Amino acid sequence: VQVKEAGGGLAQPGGSLRLSCVASEFTPSYYDMSWYRQAPGKEREWVATIGRFGETKRYAESVKGRFTISKENAKKSGYLQMNNLKPEDTAVYYCKATGAVPPTFGKEYWGNGTLVTVSA
Repeated sequence: VQVKEAGGGLAQPGGSLRLSCVASEFTPSYYDMSWYRQAPGKEREWVATIGRFGETKRYAESVKGRFTISKENAKKSGYLQMNNLKPEDTAVYYCKATGAVPPTFGKEYWGNGTLVTVSA
């Protein structure tokens, strides 16, 4: 299973970016998908999670109301729509697929990350 993020870049405060996550060689409905981020000098933190069928979504308080996580199993893709970006959203964003059914239940697959910079 390979996980790859795309869509990072530079945005102005108040702007928007959409991150995508493509997970090849696996059945997406067998996996939950999450986004994490790591700002310079800080620990990696959880941002959002979506259930394997997209039926449940959870968000960190810091992004609730601004970010939207989604998933298109037919395209083996997940997304993180980020609106009203703030400078403190600057970080490397990582996608993680977590097995939701056997035999990969609980196994985690991480991408290499994509950099988001929010600056005027």
